[in-house]
Amino acid sequence: MEITLGQLIGNFILVTGSFIAVLLLIKKYVWNRLETVLDERSEKVSSDIDRAEVAKDQAEALLKERQQQLSGTKEEAAAILTTAKENAEHQKNQVLAETKAQVERLKENAGQEIEQEKAAALASIKEEVANLTVDLTSKILSKELTPEVHSELIDQYIKQLGES
Repeated sequence: MEITLGQLIGNFILVTGSFIAVLLLIKKYVWNRLETVLDERSEKVSSDIDRAEVAKDQAEALLKERQQQLSGTKEEAAAILTTAKENAEHQKNQVLAETKAQVERLKENAGQEIEQEKAAALASIKEEVANLTVDLTSKILSKELTPEVHSELIDQYIKQLGES
């Protein structure tokens, strides 16, 4: 089957006419609705983009605020830590000073007590020596002094010193 030029042109005109008729029908009945749907979709996409940008801006602002708060908190924590260290150092120095002063008082009191005990011991020894000397002198004066008696008195004197 051979197609002639006339049939080809006729088919072309028929197809072109049908295409134009379909386009006109689409424009009259469907195009407005299609355009409305496409516009609504475009507006929705645009609105979604705008909301996303607003949300992004809010998130960035919130992030910046949180970072500033965190920075402020870090600075505050560092200041508190520094103050605590200074207070601890001050208390340590104060306790050390009080302890040193107390040790010095104890040393001074102990030194005074030692001096008093030493003085009391010396006084006691002097008194004892004086008593023994008086006893020895009275014994010497009451007895005739012979070398044996002299030696015996010295031994007794030494013995009494050892007992005291």
